[in-house]
Amino acid sequence: MWVKAGLIPLLMSYLAALVLMVLPLPPMLEMWRPDWLTLVLIYWLMAIPHRVGLVTVLVLGVLTDILMGSGFGIYTIALLAVAYPVLRHFQRFRNQSLLQQTLFVGLLVLVKRGIVYELEHVLNDAVFNLPYLYPVLTSMVAWPWVYLLLRKYRQHYAIR
Repeated sequence: MWVKAGLIPLLMSYLAALVLMVLPLPPMLEMWRPDWLTLVLIYWLMAIPHRVGLVTVLVLGVLTDILMGSGFGIYTIALLAVAYPVLRHFQRFRNQSLLQQTLFVGLLVLVKRGIVYELEHVLNDAVFNLPYLYPVLTSMVAWPWVYLLLRKYRQHYAIR
C-alpha cells in the first residue's frame, strides 16, 4: 500500500540525502559538499507540493539539527525559509528552464547558508570564512543532475 502511494520511495530519497550530508569525505572535498537535503527538498516541494509541505520540512529540519549536532532549530528555520518561496511559486519554478532553476536554487542555498551562519554566529560565535559558501556553487552544479535523477525516480515509482 505505501509503495503504491509512493511514500516509501519518497522517504528513501530523504534518507539518501541525509546520509549524503554526513558521509565522510576527504578533508579537501568536505568544504565542497553540495547541500543535498536542500536540493532534494526543493525538488519534491516543486514536483508534488500537495504531498510535501511545511510539516515535512519541519520534520526534516529537526532531523538535520539532530544529525548535525547544531543548536536546536537552526536548520529547521533555514529549511523553512527555503521551502516557503518554493511552495509559494512552485508553478512558476516548474516552468522555468533548467538554467533559470539552477540560478534560483543557488540563491535559495545561499539564503539557507546565510541563515544557518547568522544563527550559529549569534548562538555559538561562529566565524565566517569563504569556504562556507562553496556548497552554493556545488549545489548549483549538482541541481540539474538531482533534478533529472529525481524526475526519473518519481516516474519509475509513480510518485504523485
